[in-house]
Amino acid sequence: MKRKEYSAGAVKVSFWFVEFRKTVELLNKGQSFSEIKSLALNENLFAAPTVLRANQIFNTVTGRIKSLDGSFIPLFLRSDLATQKLFALVATMAYDALFFDFFYEVIREKIILGICELSDSNVRAFFKDKQQQNEKIAGWTDATLVRLGRCYKTMLYEAGIIDKAKTGRKILRPILDPELGRWLEQQDMNVYVKALTGVR
Repeated sequence: MKRKEYSAGAVKVSFWFVEFRKTVELLNKGQSFSEIKSLALNENLFAAPTVLRANQIFNTVTGRIKSLDGSFIPLFLRSDLATQKLFALVATMAYDALFFDFFYEVIREKIILGICELSDSNVRAFFKDKQQQNEKIAGWTDATLVRLGRCYKTMLYEAGIIDKAKTGRKILRPILDPELGRWLEQQDMNVYVKALTGVR
Protein backbone atom coordinates (compact mmCIF):
# COMPACT_ATOMS: atom_id res chain seq x y z
CA MET A 1 0.00 0.00 0.00
CA LYS A 2 1.28 3.44 -0.91
CA ARG A 3 1.84 5.64 2.14
CA LYS A 4 0.28 9.07 2.18
CA GLU A 5 2.20 12.16 3.28
CA TYR A 6 1.90 13.24 6.89
CA SER A 7 -0.90 15.71 7.49
CA ALA A 8 -2.26 17.70 10.43
CA GLY A 9 -5.70 17.66 8.80
CA ALA A 10 -7.03 15.50 11.64
CA VAL A 11 -7.28 18.60 13.85
CA LYS A 12 -10.44 19.48 11.90
CA VAL A 13 -11.99 16.02 11.77
CA SER A 14 -13.62 13.44 14.01
CA PHE A 15 -14.09 9.66 13.98
CA TRP A 16 -17.53 10.15 12.36
CA PHE A 17 -18.54 6.51 12.77
CA VAL A 18 -22.29 7.11 12.31
CA GLU A 19 -21.61 9.04 9.11
CA PHE A 20 -19.21 6.31 7.94
CA ARG A 21 -21.82 3.60 8.49
CA LYS A 22 -24.57 5.65 6.83
CA THR A 23 -22.38 6.18 3.74
CA VAL A 24 -21.47 2.47 3.54
CA GLU A 25 -25.18 1.54 3.80
CA LEU A 26 -26.06 3.92 0.95
CA LEU A 27 -23.22 2.59 -1.24
CA ASN A 28 -24.50 -0.92 -0.58
CA LYS A 29 -27.96 0.19 -1.77
CA GLY A 30 -26.43 1.27 -5.07
CA GLN A 31 -26.01 5.01 -4.45
CA SER A 32 -22.93 6.62 -6.01
CA PHE A 33 -20.51 8.88 -4.15
CA SER A 34 -21.85 11.88 -6.09
CA GLU A 35 -25.44 11.03 -5.10
CA ILE A 36 -24.38 10.73 -1.46
CA LYS A 37 -22.57 14.08 -1.71
CA SER A 38 -25.77 15.65 -3.01
CA LEU A 39 -27.71 14.19 -0.05
CA ALA A 40 -25.04 15.47 2.35
CA LEU A 41 -25.02 19.01 0.95
CA ASN A 42 -28.65 19.48 -0.09
CA GLU A 43 -30.56 17.35 2.42
CA ASN A 44 -28.09 17.48 5.34
CA LEU A 45 -27.65 13.70 5.45
CA PHE A 46 -25.05 14.02 8.21
CA ALA A 47 -26.97 16.58 10.35
CA ALA A 48 -24.03 18.98 10.00
CA PRO A 49 -24.26 22.54 11.40
CA THR A 50 -23.12 24.11 8.10
CA VAL A 51 -22.76 23.15 4.42
CA LEU A 52 -18.98 23.61 4.81
CA ARG A 53 -18.92 21.05 7.63
CA ALA A 54 -21.19 18.67 5.67
CA ASN A 55 -18.70 18.84 2.79
CA GLN A 56 -15.79 18.19 5.14
CA ILE A 57 -17.54 15.17 6.67
CA PHE A 58 -18.37 13.81 3.22
CA ASN A 59 -14.81 14.27 1.91
CA THR A 60 -13.21 12.70 4.98
CA VAL A 61 -15.62 9.76 5.31
CA THR A 62 -15.51 8.92 1.60
CA GLY A 63 -11.72 9.29 1.58
CA ARG A 64 -11.55 6.72 4.37
CA ILE A 65 -13.97 4.37 2.59
CA LYS A 66 -11.94 4.63 -0.65
CA SER A 67 -8.81 3.69 1.35
CA LEU A 68 -10.30 0.19 1.70
CA ASP A 69 -11.12 -2.31 -1.03
CA GLY A 70 -14.86 -2.23 -1.76
CA SER A 71 -15.16 -5.90 -0.76
CA PHE A 72 -15.25 -4.76 2.88
CA ILE A 73 -18.83 -3.45 2.50
CA PRO A 74 -20.85 -6.71 2.85
CA LEU A 75 -18.55 -7.88 5.63
CA PHE A 76 -18.90 -4.54 7.45
CA LEU A 77 -22.71 -4.64 7.21
CA ARG A 78 -23.01 -8.11 8.74
CA SER A 79 -20.48 -7.41 11.53
CA ASP A 80 -21.31 -6.45 15.11
CA LEU A 81 -20.92 -2.85 16.29
CA ALA A 82 -17.44 -3.33 17.81
CA THR A 83 -16.13 -4.86 14.56
CA GLN A 84 -17.76 -2.11 12.47
CA LYS A 85 -15.90 0.42 14.61
CA LEU A 86 -12.64 -1.46 13.97
CA PHE A 87 -13.34 -1.32 10.21
CA ALA A 88 -13.85 2.45 10.52
CA LEU A 89 -10.65 2.68 12.59
CA VAL A 90 -8.64 0.77 9.98
CA ALA A 91 -10.07 3.04 7.26
CA THR A 92 -9.07 6.09 9.33
CA MET A 93 -5.53 4.74 9.73
CA ALA A 94 -5.31 3.85 6.02
CA TYR A 95 -6.39 7.41 5.16
CA ASP A 96 -4.10 9.19 7.67
CA ALA A 97 -0.47 8.00 7.77
CA LEU A 98 0.42 9.92 10.94
CA PHE A 99 -2.57 8.53 12.85
CA PHE A 100 -1.55 5.04 11.69
CA ASP A 101 2.00 5.60 12.95
CA PHE A 102 0.64 6.82 16.29
CA PHE A 103 -1.47 3.69 16.66
CA TYR A 104 1.31 1.36 15.48
CA GLU A 105 4.15 2.92 17.46
CA VAL A 106 2.31 3.86 20.66
CA ILE A 107 -0.88 1.80 21.13
CA ARG A 108 0.43 -1.44 19.57
CA GLU A 109 3.68 -1.19 21.54
CA LYS A 110 1.75 -0.77 24.79
CA ILE A 111 -0.48 -3.78 23.99
CA ILE A 112 2.69 -5.84 23.31
CA LEU A 113 4.24 -4.77 26.63
CA GLY A 114 1.00 -5.26 28.55
CA ILE A 115 0.92 -1.58 29.57
CA CYS A 116 -2.76 -0.69 29.65
CA GLU A 117 -2.53 3.09 29.92
CA LEU A 118 -2.07 5.93 27.45
CA SER A 119 -0.77 9.12 29.06
CA ASP A 120 -0.43 12.66 27.68
CA SER A 121 3.35 12.29 27.97
CA ASN A 122 3.19 9.30 25.56
CA VAL A 123 1.39 11.52 23.04
CA ARG A 124 3.93 14.35 23.47
CA ALA A 125 6.86 11.92 23.15
CA PHE A 126 5.44 10.53 19.90
CA PHE A 127 5.16 13.98 18.30
CA LYS A 128 8.59 15.05 19.58
CA ASP A 129 10.08 11.93 18.01
CA LYS A 130 8.29 12.62 14.70
CA GLN A 131 9.49 16.24 14.71
CA GLN A 132 13.07 15.00 14.83
CA GLN A 133 12.42 12.61 11.92
CA ASN A 134 10.29 14.78 9.66
CA GLU A 135 10.84 18.38 8.52
CA LYS A 136 7.16 18.96 7.81
CA ILE A 137 6.11 17.99 11.35
CA ALA A 138 9.05 19.96 12.79
CA GLY A 139 7.38 23.08 11.36
CA TRP A 140 4.05 22.52 13.13
CA THR A 141 3.24 24.67 16.17
CA ASP A 142 2.85 23.28 19.69
CA ALA A 143 -0.82 24.30 19.56
CA THR A 144 -1.33 22.16 16.42
CA LEU A 145 0.33 19.16 18.08
CA VAL A 146 -1.81 19.56 21.23
CA ARG A 147 -4.98 19.69 19.11
CA LEU A 148 -3.83 16.71 17.07
CA GLY A 149 -3.14 14.69 20.22
CA ARG A 150 -6.58 15.59 21.57
CA CYS A 151 -8.20 14.55 18.29
CA TYR A 152 -6.34 11.20 18.27
CA LYS A 153 -7.52 10.45 21.81
CA THR A 154 -11.12 11.33 20.90
CA MET A 155 -11.00 9.05 17.85
CA LEU A 156 -9.51 6.20 19.87
CA TYR A 157 -12.20 6.65 22.51
CA GLU A 158 -14.99 6.64 19.91
CA ALA A 159 -13.47 3.53 18.30
CA GLY A 160 -13.59 1.75 21.67
CA ILE A 161 -9.78 1.56 22.08
CA ILE A 162 -9.39 3.77 25.18
CA ASP A 163 -11.68 4.88 28.01
CA LYS A 164 -12.66 8.45 28.83
CA ALA A 165 -10.51 9.07 31.92
CA LYS A 166 -9.21 12.63 32.31
CA THR A 167 -5.51 11.76 32.66
CA GLY A 168 -4.22 8.24 32.00
CA ARG A 169 -6.56 6.63 29.48
CA LYS A 170 -7.02 2.89 29.92
CA ILE A 171 -6.28 0.96 26.71
CA LEU A 172 -9.06 -1.52 25.93
CA ARG A 173 -7.41 -4.23 23.85
CA PRO A 174 -9.55 -4.76 20.72
CA ILE A 175 -10.93 -8.21 19.99
CA LEU A 176 -10.31 -8.86 16.31
CA ASP A 177 -13.15 -10.70 14.60
CA PRO A 178 -11.62 -13.64 12.63
CA GLU A 179 -13.47 -12.53 9.46
CA LEU A 180 -12.00 -9.03 9.71
CA GLY A 181 -8.54 -10.52 10.33
CA ARG A 182 -8.85 -12.77 7.27
CA TRP A 183 -10.11 -9.90 5.11
CA LEU A 184 -7.16 -7.70 6.14
CA GLU A 185 -4.71 -10.49 5.32
CA GLN A 186 -6.34 -11.02 1.91
CA GLN A 187 -5.87 -7.31 1.18
CA ASP A 188 -2.16 -7.41 2.15
CA MET A 189 -3.00 -5.30 5.21
CA ASN A 190 -1.33 -7.59 7.78
CA VAL A 191 0.28 -4.52 9.32
CA TYR A 192 -3.20 -3.49 10.56
CA VAL A 193 -3.71 -6.94 12.11
CA LYS A 194 -0.41 -6.43 13.96
CA ALA A 195 -1.47 -2.93 15.04
CA LEU A 196 -4.84 -4.10 16.42
CA THR A 197 -3.66 -7.32 18.05
CA GLY A 198 -0.35 -6.07 19.39
CA VAL A 199 2.14 -8.43 17.76
CA ARG A 200 5.64 -7.78 16.52
